[in-house]
This record gives sequence, C-alpha cells and structure tokens, in this order.
Amino acid sequence: MHTRDLSDHATYEAGRGIEEVARKLGRDPGEFVTLSSNENPHGPSPAAVEAIRETAGEVNDYPKAAHADLREAIGDRRGVDPRQVWLANGGDGAIDYLSRAFLEPGDDVLVPDPGFAYYGMSSRFHHGDVREYALSKGEGFAQDAETVLGTYDGERIVYLTSPHNPSGSTIPLPEVETIAERTGEETLIVVDEAYGEFADRESALALIEGREDVAVLRTFSKAYGLAGLRLGYALVPAAWADAYARVNTPFAASEVACRAGLAALDDTEHVARSVESAAAARAAFEERVEAPVWESEGNFVLIEVGDATAVTETLQKRGVIVRDCSSFGLPECIRITCGTDEETDRAIEELNAVLAERSAEAER
Repeated sequence: MHTRDLSDHATYEAGRGIEEVARKLGRDPGEFVTLSSNENPHGPSPAAVEAIRETAGEVNDYPKAAHADLREAIGDRRGVDPRQVWLANGGDGAIDYLSRAFLEPGDDVLVPDPGFAYYGMSSRFHHGDVREYALSKGEGFAQDAETVLGTYDGERIVYLTSPHNPSGSTIPLPEVETIAERTGEETLIVVDEAYGEFADRESALALIEGREDVAVLRTFSKAYGLAGLRLGYALVPAAWADAYARVNTPFAASEVACRAGLAALDDTEHVARSVESAAAARAAFEERVEAPVWESEGNFVLIEVGDATAVTETLQKRGVIVRDCSSFGLPECIRITCGTDEETDRAIEELNAVLAERSAEAER
C-alpha cells in the first residue's frame, strides 16, 4: 500500500530551535539565543498565560462557547460580523480552509517567490497547482500590482504577503485594490498579514466590506506571542462567510487557545511593547550590521552575508541561532528575528565578528 504521489510536494522547513542546535553541538541550551523563527522575544501575553492557567481544568469540554466568544471579540475588534471570522489552527489552518472553499482539482494558485511555502503546499494538498511571481532582490523585494499582474493568468487564488516573509516588504493598499480590480471575477485575493501589527500600513481589511474577492489572514503567533497554541484566522467577505461551517475542522481552535486569544486581544500593553521593541531592533540591525540589511516592517530583518549556510553554522557555534534563507531560494541571505535589546545586541556583535573573520580570511 502506498500514499498518493507526493513527489511534487514541498516540505516546510522551520527555523531551528535551541534544543535541536544544543543537542547537535553537545552544548548547554542556556548558552544559546534563538532568533530564527520570528517568535515574540517577550513571550506570550501575560493575560493569556493567566487565562491558560484558569482554563486548564476545563479542557475536558469542547470549545463551543469559547469559539463563539472569540469570533465575536475579533469581529468587534476588526469591525466585521463574527460570521466573517474563520478561526483556525494557526494561520496555515486558515489557508487550508480557503483552499477547501475555493479550489477544484487542477486549479492554480499564484504565490510570491520567495515566500511562505505553505501557500503552495496547501494548494497541492487540495489537488491544485502552483505558479509563482518573482519579487526581485535587486528591487528590494518591492511589491506592486504590476509585479503580480505581469504573471497572473486566471489563477483561482492569488497570495500577497504584507509584511512579506522573509524580506519584510509591504504592499500598499491601493496596489492590493488594483490587483483585485484587474483579476478575474472568480479569483480570490488573499492578503497574509501575519506580521501586520508590526507594520505602519493600512490593513487590506478595509477592502472587504465593499468586495467579495479579498480575504485577510491574521495570527496570534507573532505580536501576541501565542505561536505554541496555534491560533489564527481569516477575515472574509460577508457574501460567502457561511461557507466556514462546511469547510472547517470541528473545534479547530482548542478551548485553551480560544480563552488565551480572548485574553490576549485585550492585552494592548503587551502588543504595544512587542511592536515598539521590534521597531527598535530593526533600526539597530539597519544601523549597526556591517552588511546589507533590507528595510523591514516585520519583526525580523533580511541580511545579505555571502554564504548563508556557513555564516549560520558559525553563528550557531557562537550561540546565536538565525535562519539560513537557502530554503527561500536566497543562499546568500540570513533572516534574524528581532529580539530583546540584549538578544539583538548579541546577534549584531556576533554577526559582525563572523563577517569580519570571513573578510579577513578572504583577503589572505
């Protein structure tokens, strides 16, 4: 017995964690700082932690009320009907729901290159195919309508990422609207705003009220610090909001996740601290790293270092774990998550030292 043919399916490569690297190098995990997965360096919302403790004794119940309460709270916060909030097991779960709702076998999706591998993975899981539009490193990974429309050929779903991972670039709202206007009636524009809290940009949510072809993805993983709970959602037009009941996994968001999400939504202090900290770290990387750093509006920066694999491995030995962007098709770049002040300072100092050593070796 065999699975269906999965040979054309990509695999998602996550950033390496402290335990994995420490085991590999035979070192104490306490020696390392991990800045490879765009996690919140300030931890989860304290209000969410308290909610998790209070909910722990109730996990024998399915999250019926909590699920409804969280959809209502998000709807109120985002200015949409709760039915337009599709809760999911992380942002990738919301991507799957949209794939289930829109893709027929053989449909194509259009995704950015480089970009988040799961867009294409979800399409292939649902018997769709994948086409790519290129974001140019030489143009700072700039995102605009012409870049997307120059490749567009009637795909069923077009994915935009704002801020874009791994570069941190964003796409202005008028450009999103132009793409929606100039694509076919049966094309859905999905704007992934997983890092939206960190960006000084108007959300594409502004387009949903007047259109039926734009959806927005959001997550609790980044600014709210709840990556381990796997909680995300899609915001969709009212015209097809009821499709959620036909495509979602029953109780996809757990009782603990829903209650933590409810508490985190109200913890504006934690979000503000996380956003301000990321902005300060981005500025520090741009000003102090002795290598090209792309301007970013996420909680991470992309840096050109020459041989990303070699630099990543050397940094690991020095106790700093970063993301080798070879898996994004950028073998000359690394991505570093914005850490605390101390973590960011350490990353900059160690990176500059590694770059200086490599430069000296090249000159010998």
